[in-house]
Amino acid sequence: MEKIPMTRAGHAALDDELRQLKSVERPAVIRAIAEAREHGDLSENAEYHAAREKQSFIEGRIKELEAVLSLAEVIDPAKLSGAIKFGATVTLVDDETAEEKTYQIVGETEADIERGLLNIRSPLARALIGKDEGDSVDVKTPGGQRSYEVVSVRFV
Repeated sequence: MEKIPMTRAGHAALDDELRQLKSVERPAVIRAIAEAREHGDLSENAEYHAAREKQSFIEGRIKELEAVLSLAEVIDPAKLSGAIKFGATVTLVDDETAEEKTYQIVGETEADIERGLLNIRSPLARALIGKDEGDSVDVKTPGGQRSYEVVSVRFV
């Protein structure tokens, strides 16, 4: 199996979610199922079916998180330097709009573009890998061809 790269913060977030599911969500849904069973006929009991569906989702998510965490390779960006690579925090300027954006290149499981966490497998991240401050990057995105200039590269 291939290791899954992630930052320490990403690993901690997944670990916290797993702990929450196991210690809070799972016991709560088990209680809800038991309560719904007490209401009688299960074939027409919407509460019971909803609780069973939620239990199925929780158990699936627990298995998914356990699998991801077992394959996790935690990388500390603060120990890295040089050209852009996994964990780098990169500030870019869009050549067309002059808009400045900052992203951290992270693993798939922790990517969240709204929070500036860029998936390592995204077209932009793949184009940035190996570049340095001052370099220009051309990226073919779903929205068309874009050009960026790398303003800064930090490893924090």
